[in-house]
Amino acid sequence: MQCEWCNNSNVKFISDSVYWELPDGSRAIEIKETPTQQCCDCNMIYQSERIVKEIEDQLFLIDCKQIGKVITYDELMKKPRLLKRNYFDFSS
Repeated sequence: MQCEWCNNSNVKFISDSVYWELPDGSRAIEIKETPTQQCCDCNMIYQSERIVKEIEDQLFLIDCKQIGKVITYDELMKKPRLLKRNYFDFSS
């Protein structure tokens, strides 16, 4: 595994809080215990593109009014979806 910022391989996996704006722009939420990567060389802390896509898709596909100010990553991913997938994502 290489750091996406400095390309060194001294990366470890941690869980951390992230702050995300809801798709409708109405507010931001804290998502605790999110899978995160931390580079021990450049000290950058970030989420992989896969995790970012999972969060964005899930927030787009659920009823965000049912989410409080804080939720864990696992709780977010377990929320029932209104659609099976993001039909507006043409990247895959």
